[in-house]
Amino acid sequence: MTDRQQRIALLKQRAEKQILILDGAMGTMIQKHKLEEEDYRGERFANWKQDVKGNNDLLSLTRPDIIKDIHLQYIAAGADLNGTNTFSATTIAQADYGMESLAYEINFESAKLARQACDEWEAAHPGDVRFVNGAIGPTNRTASISPDVNNPGYRGVTFDQLCTAYKEAANGLLDGGADTLLVETIFDTLNAKAALFAISEVLEQRGEDVPVMISGTITDASGRTLSGQTTEAFYNSVRHAKPFSIGLNCALGAAQLRPYVVELSRVAECRVSVYPNAGLPNEFGEYDQTDNEMAALVREWAESGMINLLGGCCGTTPAHIRAIADAVKGCPPRKAPKLTPKMRLSGLEPFDAA
Repeated sequence: MTDRQQRIALLKQRAEKQILILDGAMGTMIQKHKLEEEDYRGERFANWKQDVKGNNDLLSLTRPDIIKDIHLQYIAAGADLNGTNTFSATTIAQADYGMESLAYEINFESAKLARQACDEWEAAHPGDVRFVNGAIGPTNRTASISPDVNNPGYRGVTFDQLCTAYKEAANGLLDGGADTLLVETIFDTLNAKAALFAISEVLEQRGEDVPVMISGTITDASGRTLSGQTTEAFYNSVRHAKPFSIGLNCALGAAQLRPYVVELSRVAECRVSVYPNAGLPNEFGEYDQTDNEMAALVREWAESGMINLLGGCCGTTPAHIRAIADAVKGCPPRKAPKLTPKMRLSGLEPFDAA
């Protein structure tokens, strides 16, 4: 299926009938290859002025074979929506490697690789269309919190700078063939608002209507994002964007995320997505939760009618995604609640008008 709007229409149809499956961690899969500095550099960046090992997004340019193969593994495992290798593909995040000028190209080529993988799968399995989820990460700067404890009013980035970076990323992803845009791993809601504003302008300029997905991060047992918002307050802050879905990912495993999934499912008027880590990291920073353990936890969410999209974040593999897909097969997707219309505001806490 070559037309994006046709694919989007099909995606929405599927979402009404089944729980959609997201893919798993990209970083976990890249780590299995034990790549060194020269692998990241390739021929093109052999003489780059600084180290680039760890810039996983760059691999879309220097080792596209690895990235495409990872996509194909997740597709074979059952992933409907396959995230691009672009978590840090903004000018702001790429500045760590002096590669700001490559941001658009990385987004474009990453989306192109994911598109090729989806198209190859469909060619081999006629009628089984898979979708490219254009991933837009949070950047490594925060618009709400000062990085200088001695100057609480200082900010390392402005709203306008974030918007400019997010616009470039969104255009690259869409030009490369993304079907949806995912603003993910949100720890600062102001960053997310900049991304959503940028996306709205990009779509208006392009004359397109593309599903936008939002996924926040509850950082610890406090049940709040890094910038201090509760789950409901976070939802109230971004519901104006009328997202295709809103959800949670990263930081916590499925067991720890459950109460916040319950809260989000109660208030969200759109679809709910969750892609947790494979449990909590051990003392070596590794994830030990097995595919079957994780699948058992998220199946209960599906059986309880709390979820529309499921996948995995840090530590998850194609085995985890396959187990999740098998566990929720046949479970109906969550039905959004009909809430009483009222003014819903938020600071760190939600405020709903009486």
